[in-house]
Amino acid sequence: MSHAATTSAAPAPARQLSWTDDGAAVEISLDGVSVLTYTYAADDSQAESPRPYFHPVRTPGGDLVSAYRPHDHVWHKGIAWSLPHLGPDNFWGGPSYRRGKDYQWLPNNGAMRHLETAKAADDDGTFRFAHRLQWITQQGSLVVEEDRSFRVVPGTDASYILVFDTAMTNVSGEDIHIGSPTTEGRENAGYGGLFWRGPRSFAGGTIMGPGGATGEQLRGQRAPWLSFVGQHDETCRYSTLVMVDDPGSVHPEPEWFARSEPFACMGPAPFFSKETLFQAGATLRFRYGVVVADGASDQGRAEALATAARGVLAALASPAGK
Repeated sequence: MSHAATTSAAPAPARQLSWTDDGAAVEISLDGVSVLTYTYAADDSQAESPRPYFHPVRTPGGDLVSAYRPHDHVWHKGIAWSLPHLGPDNFWGGPSYRRGKDYQWLPNNGAMRHLETAKAADDDGTFRFAHRLQWITQQGSLVVEEDRSFRVVPGTDASYILVFDTAMTNVSGEDIHIGSPTTEGRENAGYGGLFWRGPRSFAGGTIMGPGGATGEQLRGQRAPWLSFVGQHDETCRYSTLVMVDDPGSVHPEPEWFARSEPFACMGPAPFFSKETLFQAGATLRFRYGVVVADGASDQGRAEALATAARGVLAALASPAGK
């Protein structure tokens, strides 16, 4: 009589993170795959509002999920913190929307300039980068000083999590109203904030939110997270992105800007439909997680990825996680 041997499953090996910094950009690799490059000292033209951006962004398996300078909107840069209506100034790039006048090219494209790096290091199994920036108008006025950081946290289910954290301080000496094209009069166009632009092949992809909601009707709706599933050319593989709001945020759940046609894009838009008064000397802080995962996702997987990311955000917010 034979007996089958029983063995306990071995723990999964730790994911290996490595990084390089060339003085203008930091590149992070996971298990030997370059998954994320953050250009913190951008040299784009003034008309494109030079600012830091994440590109290329790849899944753990190496599939590209970001676009840089697409011909229809050359100021779209992978994943970037971008504000089109910071008072009269544009820190998004391109033309500015003005009530009753549509889009106009104005001499108001500001720049977010890297000042100094505060940290770039492995941090208990994650990678963390922190730096200080100055927001300077096209006329040369300093209006915002920013402390920004991000982490790359290896995840399960063929994924990793990008944690983005910004604290902006109004140093202009005057109150500033932060809004969007929608607060300026363009219906359902409240973009601005942490904005992702997907590759061209992701056009026609699937937008999903909590509770089974899908499609572009989610644009302008409030939710704790949103996801996008797109398909790649050549390989025909799928990838998933999930963007989540900080569960401990003092701000209301964000409205979302998302499109699948004519191109793929998504992002929490904290100034979508209502202007925010940014008082002189005040600090505004926003924090989000972005899950980058190989493979397609149904509602259940998207929910699980969002839950995992919100758990990471909550853990990092605790005293032990800081």
